Amino acid sequence: MLAISPSSFLIIPKSSQVRISSALNPKFSTIRSSSSVNEAVLENRQPESSADFPAIKAAKRVVLVRHGQSTWNAEGRIQGSSNFSVLTTKGEAQAETSRQMLLEDSFDVCFTSPLTRSKRTAEIIWGSRKEPMIPDVDLREIDLYIFQGLLKHEGEEKFGTAFRQWKLDAPNFVIDGHYPVRELWTRARSCWDRILAHQSNSVLVVAHNAVNQALVATAIGLGTEYFRVLLQSNCGVSVLDFIPQAENKSPYICLNRLNQTPNSPIAAGSSAGRKASKRIILVTHGSLVNNEANLPRLGNQPLSMLGSIQSQKTAELLLDLKVDTVVSSPGKASMETAQIISKTQEAAESLGADSVPRYVNVKEMKDLDVETMLGQLKQGAAVDSILQPSLLDGLGNRILSPVWDQTGKVWQTLLDELSGSSEVVVVVGHPTLHIALMTHCLNLSEQWLGSFHLDEGSISVIDFPDGPSGKGIIRCINYTAHLGRWSIPITKPTLDEEEMN
Repeated sequence: MLAISPSSFLIIPKSSQVRISSALNPKFSTIRSSSSVNEAVLENRQPESSADFPAIKAAKRVVLVRHGQSTWNAEGRIQGSSNFSVLTTKGEAQAETSRQMLLEDSFDVCFTSPLTRSKRTAEIIWGSRKEPMIPDVDLREIDLYIFQGLLKHEGEEKFGTAFRQWKLDAPNFVIDGHYPVRELWTRARSCWDRILAHQSNSVLVVAHNAVNQALVATAIGLGTEYFRVLLQSNCGVSVLDFIPQAENKSPYICLNRLNQTPNSPIAAGSSAGRKASKRIILVTHGSLVNNEANLPRLGNQPLSMLGSIQSQKTAELLLDLKVDTVVSSPGKASMETAQIISKTQEAAESLGADSVPRYVNVKEMKDLDVETMLGQLKQGAAVDSILQPSLLDGLGNRILSPVWDQTGKVWQTLLDELSGSSEVVVVVGHPTLHIALMTHCLNLSEQWLGSFHLDEGSISVIDFPDGPSGKGIIRCINYTAHLGRWSIPITKPTLDEEEMN
């Protein structure tokens, strides 16, 4: 049985359940959008489906995988729910990489889109497993009707106004009398009922770009205005954890990982079909020296040997970019990680005979210090990388609001930094800091803090195709594949099974 640690989540105290429940229960969800839509309207908007998620009796982990590159992906054709496209040689190789990534994982069942490109990806990943594969028609890609099969420039030439609306305002895009994105959100919500009702603890779902976006968004209570905000690359892996509540209530839901890809998450590529001109990379410090269960893990301790290895691996991954500035929390572990990144960048530049030494600026930003705040939550109590429910119980806004307010100011400071000459801003800090920054990026409220999870040594990437004044696109969350043998397994249990009973 899959076992998941409650310490992996920021779960809301009983005293704040009415206010916080929107993060975990779409029935009460309030959506705030970073799009140009009137935010005053969005603040009172309900998700497409207001029904509760089915109650579950045991923890369930759902792993979403997008299919590998298809022939129509390579040609630049609009696929939609058509079934004429098949995997390319590259797509087959990507699926094989995903198979290797998930080789040691024990899945109880695989739900798959019936379309050939996804079904073939699922077959490669599933390999010789004996457990069943269940095709679900609602997992097909978004229905794009008369657009399907057109090259993108043909769509623009033949359906100028409609195609522009599809690109710029997809939630309100109408074609052949249909609203494809709205229909997709309804389908995704329907899929969750069947996935959660299945008697399984670990589920693999292999489908498509848009439908996987909709599955992630509907799970954590985001509406159609978040279409193209949570990136899904070919064979990208995303992970959602569902934690049961008592009294047949909807489960707690947490996005454990988003878009862990076979390729580097910082390699050149597009975000939502456009080149990103600016980028923020959130680097979580590595493992700490004092990591026992009865000691705080707040980043004020130095890195352990494992933490140093994790930080070096992250520094090597970032060599694909030219980093000029690293912004760091004043915590010891964060500053050590920032210095490792800086020195690795500088050393790489000095390897050639004609090289010119380059200095990477490390800025210690006191406002990034959430560790001190967290350390004051409850004196003498153990604090995990992500806050435990027992520590939050009864503390309510007194804990969440100061962290939330401070990180909101930090987010604006980072956007200002990005508005200057910097193409990339690397931010090193505590997991809770980065969770809050991503939540600010998405224009959500503190109610969503419990909807995300980060591991030590992970990176998360936010792209800005329209610059820092535009919408941030989440390229990946909690990416750890760069850690090699020290990476975090996709479905590794984090608590002994008996402790979940």
